[in-house]
Amino acid sequence: MKFSKQFPKYESEATLFIKDLKAKNPGLEASQRAGRALLWDKNPVGLDQQARDLDSSVKQQSYVYQNNLKD
Repeated sequence: MKFSKQFPKYESEATLFIKDLKAKNPGLEASQRAGRALLWDKNPVGLDQQARDLDSSVKQQSYVYQNNLKD
């Protein structure tokens, strides 16, 4: 049996901390969503743009730090 079913009113220290933090700063979740949208949520890329990106990419050598100079 899970611990939460035995003690349904139990709240861990982490849960209490997060609840307290959200109570002190009510705009926290909105700022988190804005940060996520800024860094991760991107507009979809069209097929034309995707094809241009693939055509303009330069193939990288297998081992980046190896130079082609002969001693």
